[in-house]
Amino acid sequence: MSNLISDIISPKSLQLKIGLYFGSYNPIHIGHMAIANYIIEFTDIDQLWFVVSPQNPLKGKDNLLEDYHRLELVTRAIGDDNRFRVSNIEFNLPKPSYTINTLTHLQEKFPNHSFAIIMGSDNLGSFHKWKNHEMILENYGIIVYPRPGFDRGKMIVHPNVTFAEGAPLMEISSSFIRDSIKKGKDVRHFMPQKVWEYLDEMNFYRK
Repeated sequence: MSNLISDIISPKSLQLKIGLYFGSYNPIHIGHMAIANYIIEFTDIDQLWFVVSPQNPLKGKDNLLEDYHRLELVTRAIGDDNRFRVSNIEFNLPKPSYTINTLTHLQEKFPNHSFAIIMGSDNLGSFHKWKNHEMILENYGIIVYPRPGFDRGKMIVHPNVTFAEGAPLMEISSSFIRDSIKKGKDVRHFMPQKVWEYLDEMNFYRK
């Protein structure tokens, strides 16, 4: 069974609240998975979609794996867990990717579903800089998980913003994993086993 959104035909009668978890996932790690697990179990989200962000043509690669490799990593991390899906929706949208464009496209493709963005509290702090952020705020939910330095008092207050304050505070980063692999460290337990196996097989991040 495929967990790729483009391979799934959603019944018109099915109405779900979908949490969109955007990220480069370079690579996906246990921090991502722990937060996703918390969101799906402790909020009103019915299903969580990992939206893999494409390479921005205006920026350097900076050790960013090709889009299809990162999509494969997330697919392997999810496995057969039907609470989660992986989406390559932004791969075929105009670059650079703007969240409002992705949301509009998804709402047109899945009109029966409602969508909410999952973001860290650090991103909420700069949310006012996003393209059409007022439109996003008025029409979509935002579920915020805590990040180091999280200060609830300085965050946006709005009926569509929900704080998942019980979510684990994760300080693991993809950059830490990449740097560690480059230094020859064994960090296999910082990511799902099948993700590590793929990285090891493909010899990623070692150069």
